[in-house]
Amino acid sequence: MHFLLPLLLIFLQSAAARAGEIIGGRETKPHSRPYMAYLQYKDKNGKENICGAFLVQENFLLTAAHCYGSSINITLGAHNIKKKEGTQQRIPVLKAIPHELYDKQTFNNDIMLLKLKNKAKLNKAVNLLRLPKTKRRVRGGKSCTVAGWGRNRQRKYPDTLHEVELKVKEDRDCMKLYPKNYNNSTQMCVGDPKDEKASFKGDSGGPLVCDKVAQGIVSYGYADGRNPRVYTWVASFLPWIKKTMKAHEY
Repeated sequence: MHFLLPLLLIFLQSAAARAGEIIGGRETKPHSRPYMAYLQYKDKNGKENICGAFLVQENFLLTAAHCYGSSINITLGAHNIKKKEGTQQRIPVLKAIPHELYDKQTFNNDIMLLKLKNKAKLNKAVNLLRLPKTKRRVRGGKSCTVAGWGRNRQRKYPDTLHEVELKVKEDRDCMKLYPKNYNNSTQMCVGDPKDEKASFKGDSGGPLVCDKVAQGIVSYGYADGRNPRVYTWVASFLPWIKKTMKAHEY
């Protein structure tokens, strides 16, 4: 295991760390996940990247802090991002607010709010995703879903939104795989090593949805797509989310 740790450290500091096409998933029913947003941004080198995000208020989305960059563009109501669908809403991002304690080395506090310039128009194709009401952990073995436009093992990005069902794992599984990085007070461990199903590069920032509630945010994992992978635990950031949205109200 020791020889893997330097490789993991290098990996976590690279773009490859951004977990986040769905592996082993399927195409979603169009607009069945109306909270999903397609996020495009440029990194510090000017390279274009994609992430997922999700609508939690008409003028706020949640995503991962490592999806921060310049020229952030958001598309709501999309299924096929290569087509100009009548359901799509492209709204400029007024302000990106990453968590002030986000750690680029360990990916701890990997959460960011995006304030939109204008409120989204809610309808069947664009709607909100509920946040947890309490700081209660999702039990190990629970089946939840993740959706995104991220790439697959063949390193191809789909045009349409894909989804996959994943099992929540115990913290000890991620503490064993990511001993220097996993923080059980702010992160979740997701994905059964026996399953050929996972979030992958490009899915970062998308929500882990359990019983129609956003419990996690796709954060990081090994570049080969193995499970389990690490998700930001949304419930642990409820005070920060509420305080930050209130501070940036219109």
